[in-house]
Amino acid sequence: MTGFGVAGLENEHLMVQVEVRSLNSKFLDLSIRSPRQFSDKEPEIRNLVQSILDRGKVNISIEFFTKGGQNLPVSINHDLFETYYREFKSLSAKVGESPADLFKLALQAPNVIVTIPQEREEGEDWDQVKKVLETALQKCDGFRKDEGASLLQKLEESIGLIREGLERIKVEDPLRKEKIKQRIKGHFSQWMEENSFDANRFEQELIYYFEKIDITEELVRLETHLNYFLKTMKEDSFQGKKLGFISQEIGREINTIGSKANDAEIQKSVILMKDELEKIKEQSLNVL
Repeated sequence: MTGFGVAGLENEHLMVQVEVRSLNSKFLDLSIRSPRQFSDKEPEIRNLVQSILDRGKVNISIEFFTKGGQNLPVSINHDLFETYYREFKSLSAKVGESPADLFKLALQAPNVIVTIPQEREEGEDWDQVKKVLETALQKCDGFRKDEGASLLQKLEESIGLIREGLERIKVEDPLRKEKIKQRIKGHFSQWMEENSFDANRFEQELIYYFEKIDITEELVRLETHLNYFLKTMKEDSFQGKKLGFISQEIGREINTIGSKANDAEIQKSVILMKDELEKIKEQSLNVL
């Protein structure tokens, strides 16, 4: 959801400059910096942002200037300025100082310069500003779409790497089971020479043990989640939260495979898969 957009308008009457920046956020967190005469338009700005960008930490800066006219956009209180100047000069004489910036100090004193709100025709200037704002928002949205296309490729690559790990585990799993079977046979061959045992009970325990370490269902579910993730990515917008939920399910299956497999070779693939999944979770936050 990172984006940037800027738009402007200038004619013989006015100049408008709008800048829009957006960062990642689960909700719409809007910050607006605009001239005082447009402060009543903030609800309308929020609705416009919501309709185009939906959510994100959005900062909007609106600059507006009118042209023409001979009047200053500020009012200078001459009497107050002279009073400040005399007082500052009197104080400097008492302490034996003769500062060279008395004029500047008096000019910057409180209430000497007061900004005058610029008069405007009701609604006319705002219509111009709104058009520029909408253009800037559209550019910001276009920026996010371009970033989304790049993000789509990165997510597909990460899912592909997890799938490669899944395929390696599918190859390693039968070998793992055979190694476990041979190890158990070897241990019990030695034990059976020294002790008597119930063959049926031994078979039941062996079946129970292999059921506990079997990861077939987890492999099937993991592949299903990977396919669903790719399918969801290519659907309409506003799938970011859904991708987050799917990635949680992918992580659950990977963790279960790692804990049940208890095999060094499979653990190597599990670690690589977890690393790619963390990238997916982080990047999914950028998806609306």
